Amino acid sequence: MNCDKCQELLSDFLDGVMNGDDQATFNSHLEECFPCFNVHAEMNSIVSFCRENRGEYPAPPNEQAMWVRIRNTVEIESNAAANAAAQNPTPAARRESWWSRMMERSWELSLPQVAAAVVAIIVIASLATVFGLRGFQKTGTENSIALTGTSNRGGVALAGDMKNADLNGRLRQQQQQIKYWSQIVEERKVNWNPQVRADFEQNLNLLDETVEESLQKLSARPSEHDEVTEEMLNSALNDKMQLLKEFSDL
Repeated sequence: MNCDKCQELLSDFLDGVMNGDDQATFNSHLEECFPCFNVHAEMNSIVSFCRENRGEYPAPPNEQAMWVRIRNTVEIESNAAANAAAQNPTPAARRESWWSRMMERSWELSLPQVAAAVVAIIVIASLATVFGLRGFQKTGTENSIALTGTSNRGGVALAGDMKNADLNGRLRQQQQQIKYWSQIVEERKVNWNPQVRADFEQNLNLLDETVEESLQKLSARPSEHDEVTEEMLNSALNDKMQLLKEFSDL
């Protein structure tokens, strides 16, 4: 089964009318395709949430006003953080997660408004994933690692034995996720203020430098198993993925 067929079966999955043969093929494809697995998990969560909470969370009376309030709150937090950083600029302060500071704030939103906002975000992310699957299928290659998005590095593959093949497989999976979140971040950048953009670029450049150095070391000695460098590369890619996820919510 390819991703196009998987997308066609999503409707049957949501309606609960998928037959036995399609169900087996559908599950087999999900075990092999990471993007489709994510779409399935997100859609399943949405359906389960809506069924369990049907009729409990009415739509907010003024949805536009709610988003304006959220945007204003983010800008206020950004200005406050910029002033604090100017008075005591430390590396830890510059790397502090924007999402963590937002979660620590006491929001003045009702439970129905919060629930509606969460459902809306999940639906938007799921639709973006579904429509992006075809682009990933056409542009992806099985034998290269392309650290694209906000990084300018091209495809990289480590030559060598079976252990390097396993490393390439893990890097390829991380690259797919980074590419997906990078596209979302690029769309959201236009709504950021200069301080948010500057902090994001600074943290991203630090991670890209670490990735670049690690890949150069591993490529220079493909026959050696440098576990320290491999761990540094894996950690940098995971941190980059987490950074993109956090800023995709702003």
